[in-house]
Amino acid sequence: MQFDIINGNDWLQNCKDDFEATAMALYRYQYQHNELYKSYHQALKIDTDTIKTLTQIPFLPISFFKTHKVSTVPHVPSSVVFDSSGTTGMIPSKHFVHDVRLYETISLAGFEALYGLVQDWVILALLPSYLERKTSSLVHMAKVMMDKGGHPENGFYLNEWDLLQDKLVQLKRQGKKVLLLGVTFALIDFAMKYPMDLAGVVVMETGGMKGRQAEWTREQVHHYLKNQWQLDTVHSEYGMTELLSQAYSKVEGLFEPIPTMRAYVRDPQDPLGTMEEGSGVLNIIDLANVYSCAFIATEDMGKVYSDKRFEVLGRMDFAALRGCSMLAL
Repeated sequence: MQFDIINGNDWLQNCKDDFEATAMALYRYQYQHNELYKSYHQALKIDTDTIKTLTQIPFLPISFFKTHKVSTVPHVPSSVVFDSSGTTGMIPSKHFVHDVRLYETISLAGFEALYGLVQDWVILALLPSYLERKTSSLVHMAKVMMDKGGHPENGFYLNEWDLLQDKLVQLKRQGKKVLLLGVTFALIDFAMKYPMDLAGVVVMETGGMKGRQAEWTREQVHHYLKNQWQLDTVHSEYGMTELLSQAYSKVEGLFEPIPTMRAYVRDPQDPLGTMEEGSGVLNIIDLANVYSCAFIATEDMGKVYSDKRFEVLGRMDFAALRGCSMLAL
Protein backbone atom coordinates (compact mmCIF):
# COMPACT_ATOMS: atom_id res chain seq x y z
CA MET A 1 0.00 0.00 0.00
CA GLN A 2 1.38 3.40 -1.02
CA PHE A 3 1.35 6.34 1.40
CA ASP A 4 3.27 9.04 -0.46
CA ILE A 5 0.15 10.48 -2.13
CA ILE A 6 -3.25 9.57 -0.68
CA ASN A 7 -6.51 10.20 -2.51
CA GLY A 8 -9.07 10.94 0.18
CA ASN A 9 -11.99 9.17 -1.50
CA ASP A 10 -9.92 6.07 -2.28
CA TRP A 11 -8.56 6.01 1.27
CA LEU A 12 -12.05 6.30 2.69
CA GLN A 13 -13.18 3.38 0.53
CA ASN A 14 -10.25 1.27 1.77
CA CYS A 15 -11.30 1.99 5.34
CA LYS A 16 -14.89 0.99 4.60
CA ASP A 17 -13.89 -2.18 2.74
CA ASP A 18 -11.33 -3.50 5.23
CA PHE A 19 -10.60 -1.32 8.23
CA GLU A 20 -8.34 -3.90 9.88
CA ALA A 21 -6.06 -4.49 6.88
CA THR A 22 -5.82 -0.75 6.17
CA ALA A 23 -4.99 -0.02 9.80
CA MET A 24 -2.31 -2.73 9.96
CA ALA A 25 -0.68 -1.44 6.78
CA LEU A 26 -0.68 2.10 8.16
CA TYR A 27 0.74 0.85 11.45
CA ARG A 28 3.72 -0.70 9.67
CA TYR A 29 4.26 2.49 7.69
CA GLN A 30 4.10 4.74 10.74
CA TYR A 31 6.46 2.56 12.74
CA GLN A 32 9.02 2.92 9.95
CA HIS A 33 8.57 6.64 9.28
CA ASN A 34 7.50 8.24 12.57
CA GLU A 35 10.66 8.46 14.69
CA LEU A 36 8.75 9.40 17.83
CA TYR A 37 6.40 6.44 17.43
CA LYS A 38 9.34 4.09 16.82
CA SER A 39 11.09 5.43 19.93
CA TYR A 40 7.93 4.80 21.93
CA HIS A 41 8.02 1.16 20.80
CA GLN A 42 11.65 0.88 21.78
CA ALA A 43 11.02 2.40 25.21
CA LEU A 44 8.31 -0.21 25.78
CA LYS A 45 10.56 -2.95 24.34
CA ILE A 46 7.88 -3.96 21.84
CA ASP A 47 8.82 -6.20 18.93
CA THR A 48 6.68 -5.17 15.96
CA ASP A 49 6.86 -8.71 14.56
CA THR A 50 4.62 -9.82 17.42
CA ILE A 51 1.85 -7.34 16.46
CA LYS A 52 -0.79 -9.37 14.65
CA THR A 53 -4.07 -7.69 15.71
CA LEU A 54 -5.22 -4.10 16.18
CA THR A 55 -5.58 -4.51 19.94
CA GLN A 56 -1.87 -5.42 20.19
CA ILE A 57 -0.77 -2.13 18.63
CA PRO A 58 0.73 0.36 21.12
CA PHE A 59 -1.27 3.59 21.23
CA LEU A 60 0.74 6.80 21.52
CA PRO A 61 -0.20 8.95 24.54
CA ILE A 62 -2.03 12.01 23.30
CA SER A 63 0.14 14.28 25.45
CA PHE A 64 3.00 13.88 22.96
CA PHE A 65 1.16 16.30 20.66
CA LYS A 66 1.96 18.99 23.25
CA THR A 67 5.68 18.32 23.38
CA HIS A 68 6.74 16.85 20.03
CA LYS A 69 6.14 17.16 16.31
CA VAL A 70 4.22 13.95 15.67
CA SER A 71 4.87 13.32 12.00
CA THR A 72 5.95 10.75 9.44
CA VAL A 73 7.31 13.58 7.26
CA PRO A 74 8.92 15.87 9.88
CA HIS A 75 11.17 17.70 7.41
CA VAL A 76 8.42 18.50 4.89
CA PRO A 77 6.52 21.79 5.37
CA SER A 78 3.04 21.17 6.74
CA SER A 79 -0.06 22.10 4.77
CA VAL A 80 -1.53 23.55 7.97
CA VAL A 81 -0.86 23.34 11.70
CA PHE A 82 -3.92 22.96 13.93
CA ASP A 83 -3.64 23.72 17.61
CA SER A 84 -5.91 23.22 20.60
CA SER A 85 -7.63 26.07 22.40
CA GLY A 86 -6.56 24.99 25.89
CA THR A 87 -6.85 27.44 28.76
CA THR A 88 -4.54 30.13 30.07
CA GLY A 89 -1.15 28.72 31.04
CA MET A 90 -1.68 25.38 29.33
CA ILE A 91 0.57 24.04 26.57
CA PRO A 92 -1.58 23.62 23.43
CA SER A 93 -1.47 20.49 21.35
CA LYS A 94 -0.22 20.96 17.80
CA HIS A 95 -1.14 18.76 14.87
CA PHE A 96 1.12 19.19 11.85
CA VAL A 97 -1.13 18.28 8.93
CA HIS A 98 0.82 17.27 5.85
CA ASP A 99 -2.15 17.29 3.46
CA VAL A 100 -5.17 19.30 4.58
CA ARG A 101 -7.11 18.10 1.53
CA LEU A 102 -7.17 14.61 3.01
CA TYR A 103 -8.70 16.01 6.21
CA GLU A 104 -11.28 18.01 4.25
CA THR A 105 -12.33 15.07 2.06
CA ILE A 106 -12.67 12.63 4.94
CA SER A 107 -14.46 14.98 7.33
CA LEU A 108 -16.96 16.00 4.65
CA ALA A 109 -17.63 12.42 3.58
CA GLY A 110 -17.92 11.34 7.21
CA PHE A 111 -20.52 13.98 7.98
CA GLU A 112 -22.49 13.19 4.85
CA ALA A 113 -22.48 9.46 5.63
CA LEU A 114 -24.48 10.21 8.79
CA TYR A 115 -26.41 13.38 7.90
CA GLY A 116 -26.81 13.39 4.13
CA LEU A 117 -25.52 15.89 1.59
CA VAL A 118 -24.06 19.02 3.12
CA GLN A 119 -25.81 21.00 0.36
CA ASP A 120 -29.12 20.16 2.05
CA TRP A 121 -28.14 21.99 5.24
CA VAL A 122 -27.94 25.62 6.23
CA ILE A 123 -25.03 25.67 8.67
CA LEU A 124 -24.79 28.26 11.43
CA ALA A 125 -21.71 28.01 13.64
CA LEU A 126 -21.58 29.60 17.10
CA LEU A 127 -17.89 29.24 17.85
CA PRO A 128 -16.50 32.09 19.97
CA SER A 129 -12.93 31.55 21.17
CA TYR A 130 -12.44 29.16 18.23
CA LEU A 131 -13.12 31.89 15.67
CA GLU A 132 -10.61 34.10 17.43
CA ARG A 133 -7.88 31.63 16.47
CA LYS A 134 -6.74 30.96 12.92
CA THR A 135 -5.61 27.43 13.72
CA SER A 136 -8.78 25.64 14.86
CA SER A 137 -9.52 22.36 13.10
CA LEU A 138 -13.20 22.75 14.06
CA VAL A 139 -13.48 26.15 12.38
CA HIS A 140 -11.64 24.81 9.33
CA MET A 141 -14.05 21.87 9.05
CA ALA A 142 -17.11 24.09 9.45
CA LYS A 143 -15.84 26.47 6.77
CA VAL A 144 -15.24 23.62 4.33
CA MET A 145 -18.78 22.35 4.95
CA MET A 146 -20.23 25.81 4.44
CA ASP A 147 -18.26 26.38 1.25
CA LYS A 148 -19.34 23.07 -0.25
CA GLY A 149 -22.94 23.58 0.88
CA GLY A 150 -23.06 26.94 -0.82
CA HIS A 151 -26.04 28.40 1.05
CA PRO A 152 -25.88 32.20 1.31
CA GLU A 153 -27.38 31.89 4.82
CA ASN A 154 -24.38 29.85 6.04
CA GLY A 155 -22.25 31.72 8.50
CA PHE A 156 -20.16 32.01 11.64
CA TYR A 157 -21.28 33.86 14.73
CA LEU A 158 -19.06 35.20 17.47
CA ASN A 159 -21.35 37.08 19.85
CA GLU A 160 -24.02 38.39 17.47
CA TRP A 161 -26.86 36.71 19.29
CA ASP A 162 -29.60 39.05 18.02
CA LEU A 163 -28.65 38.28 14.44
CA LEU A 164 -28.40 34.56 15.13
CA GLN A 165 -31.83 34.46 16.75
CA ASP A 166 -33.39 36.32 13.81
CA LYS A 167 -31.71 33.99 11.34
CA LEU A 168 -32.87 30.85 13.17
CA VAL A 169 -36.46 32.08 13.36
CA GLN A 170 -36.41 33.03 9.68
CA LEU A 171 -34.95 29.73 8.50
CA LYS A 172 -37.32 27.71 10.65
CA ARG A 173 -40.27 29.63 9.24
CA GLN A 174 -39.02 28.87 5.72
CA GLY A 175 -38.85 25.15 6.54
CA LYS A 176 -35.14 24.79 5.75
CA LYS A 177 -32.90 22.12 7.24
CA VAL A 178 -30.71 23.91 9.75
CA LEU A 179 -27.63 22.77 11.65
CA LEU A 180 -26.65 24.97 14.60
CA LEU A 181 -23.10 23.90 15.44
CA GLY A 182 -21.82 25.37 18.65
CA VAL A 183 -19.21 25.18 21.36
CA THR A 184 -20.99 24.13 24.54
CA PHE A 185 -20.48 27.20 26.72
CA ALA A 186 -21.71 29.49 23.92
CA LEU A 187 -24.83 27.40 23.30
CA ILE A 188 -25.67 27.54 27.01
CA ASP A 189 -25.20 31.32 27.16
CA PHE A 190 -27.21 31.86 23.98
CA ALA A 191 -30.04 29.58 25.16
CA MET A 192 -30.12 31.33 28.53
CA LYS A 193 -30.73 34.72 26.93
CA TYR A 194 -32.78 33.58 23.94
CA PRO A 195 -35.25 30.80 24.74
CA MET A 196 -37.29 29.97 21.62
CA ASP A 197 -38.92 27.19 19.65
CA LEU A 198 -36.23 25.45 17.61
CA ALA A 199 -38.09 22.18 17.11
CA GLY A 200 -36.80 20.66 13.87
CA VAL A 201 -33.42 22.41 14.04
CA VAL A 202 -30.42 20.15 14.62
CA VAL A 203 -28.43 21.62 17.50
CA MET A 204 -24.98 20.04 17.77
CA GLU A 205 -22.64 20.74 20.69
CA THR A 206 -18.93 20.20 20.26
CA GLY A 207 -17.85 20.28 23.91
CA GLY A 208 -15.85 23.06 25.51
CA MET A 209 -16.68 24.90 28.75
CA LYS A 210 -13.81 27.45 28.45
CA GLY A 211 -12.38 26.73 31.88
CA ARG A 212 -15.53 27.68 33.75
CA GLN A 213 -15.72 26.83 37.41
CA ALA A 214 -19.24 25.39 37.21
CA GLU A 215 -18.86 22.35 34.98
CA TRP A 216 -22.00 20.83 33.53
CA THR A 217 -22.39 17.18 32.58
CA ARG A 218 -23.42 16.46 29.03
CA GLU A 219 -26.76 15.26 30.40
CA GLN A 220 -27.27 18.60 32.14
CA VAL A 221 -26.28 20.53 29.02
CA HIS A 222 -28.67 18.59 26.81
CA HIS A 223 -31.53 18.80 29.30
CA TYR A 224 -31.12 22.58 29.54
CA LEU A 225 -30.90 23.14 25.77
CA LYS A 226 -33.92 20.94 25.13
CA ASN A 227 -35.99 22.86 27.65
CA GLN A 228 -34.91 26.29 26.41
CA TRP A 229 -35.37 25.48 22.73
CA GLN A 230 -38.15 22.86 22.75
CA LEU A 231 -35.94 20.17 21.23
CA ASP A 232 -36.50 16.43 21.29
CA THR A 233 -32.77 15.73 21.26
CA VAL A 234 -29.40 17.45 21.11
CA HIS A 235 -26.65 16.11 18.86
CA SER A 236 -22.94 16.00 19.71
CA GLU A 237 -19.64 15.92 17.87
CA TYR A 238 -16.56 14.16 19.26
CA GLY A 239 -13.37 15.52 17.81
CA MET A 240 -10.12 17.09 18.87
CA THR A 241 -7.01 18.72 17.49
CA GLU A 242 -5.07 15.45 17.61
CA LEU A 243 -7.68 13.58 15.56
CA LEU A 244 -8.68 14.34 11.98
CA SER A 245 -11.77 12.11 12.10
CA GLN A 246 -14.95 12.76 14.05
CA ALA A 247 -17.75 10.83 15.70
CA TYR A 248 -21.32 12.08 15.94
CA SER A 249 -24.11 11.40 18.38
CA LYS A 250 -27.73 11.55 17.27
CA VAL A 251 -28.83 9.46 20.24
CA GLU A 252 -27.70 11.43 23.26
CA GLY A 253 -24.39 10.22 24.61
CA LEU A 254 -23.86 7.44 22.05
CA PHE A 255 -21.29 8.30 19.38
CA GLU A 256 -21.04 6.75 15.94
CA PRO A 257 -17.56 7.15 14.38
CA ILE A 258 -17.07 7.95 10.72
CA PRO A 259 -15.48 5.15 8.61
CA THR A 260 -11.88 6.23 9.30
CA MET A 261 -12.29 6.08 13.09
CA ARG A 262 -12.70 3.26 15.58
CA ALA A 263 -12.75 3.41 19.38
CA TYR A 264 -11.23 0.89 21.79
CA VAL A 265 -10.74 0.90 25.55
CA ARG A 266 -7.74 0.24 27.75
CA ASP A 267 -7.33 -0.58 31.39
CA PRO A 268 -6.37 2.64 33.25
CA GLN A 269 -3.68 0.64 35.07
CA ASP A 270 -2.33 -1.05 31.93
CA PRO A 271 -1.49 1.18 28.94
CA LEU A 272 -1.10 -1.88 26.69
CA GLY A 273 -4.29 -3.61 27.79
CA THR A 274 -6.46 -2.65 24.80
CA MET A 275 -9.91 -4.22 24.35
CA GLU A 276 -12.44 -4.05 21.53
CA GLU A 277 -15.34 -3.32 23.88
CA GLY A 278 -16.07 -2.56 27.49
CA SER A 279 -15.34 0.32 29.86
CA GLY A 280 -12.04 2.05 30.45
CA VAL A 281 -9.96 4.81 28.87
CA LEU A 282 -10.56 5.43 25.18
CA ASN A 283 -7.97 4.49 22.58
CA ILE A 284 -8.74 5.79 19.10
CA ILE A 285 -7.59 4.52 15.74
CA ASP A 286 -7.90 7.43 13.32
CA LEU A 287 -6.94 6.44 9.79
CA ALA A 288 -7.20 10.07 8.67
CA ASN A 289 -3.99 10.64 10.68
CA VAL A 290 -1.95 9.13 7.86
CA TYR A 291 1.00 11.48 8.29
CA SER A 292 1.03 11.91 12.09
CA CYS A 293 -0.02 8.96 14.25
CA ALA A 294 -3.20 6.97 13.76
CA PHE A 295 -3.07 5.20 17.12
CA ILE A 296 -3.90 7.59 19.95
CA ALA A 297 -4.30 6.88 23.66
CA THR A 298 -6.69 9.59 24.81
CA GLU A 299 -7.36 10.77 28.37
CA ASP A 300 -11.14 10.29 28.05
CA MET A 301 -12.98 7.64 30.02
CA GLY A 302 -15.50 5.78 27.93
CA LYS A 303 -17.45 2.67 27.05
CA VAL A 304 -17.30 0.91 23.67
CA TYR A 305 -20.09 -1.35 22.44
CA SER A 306 -19.98 -4.36 20.14
CA ASP A 307 -21.47 -2.33 17.27
CA LYS A 308 -18.45 0.08 17.44
CA ARG A 309 -20.46 2.95 18.91
CA PHE A 310 -19.10 4.44 22.11
CA GLU A 311 -19.82 6.73 25.02
CA VAL A 312 -17.58 9.39 26.56
CA LEU A 313 -17.89 9.20 30.32
CA GLY A 314 -15.46 11.87 31.50
CA ARG A 315 -11.80 12.69 31.86
CA MET A 316 -9.17 10.72 33.73
CA ASP A 317 -8.75 12.30 37.16
CA PHE A 318 -5.17 13.42 36.55
CA ALA A 319 -5.66 14.52 32.94
CA ALA A 320 -5.38 18.24 32.26
CA LEU A 321 -8.60 19.82 31.02
CA ARG A 322 -8.43 20.99 27.46
CA GLY A 323 -10.60 23.19 25.32
CA CYS A 324 -12.49 20.64 23.22
CA SER A 325 -13.01 18.08 25.97
CA MET A 326 -13.90 19.87 29.17
CA LEU A 327 -17.23 18.34 30.15
CA ALA A 328 -17.13 16.36 33.39
CA LEU A 329 -19.45 13.71 31.99
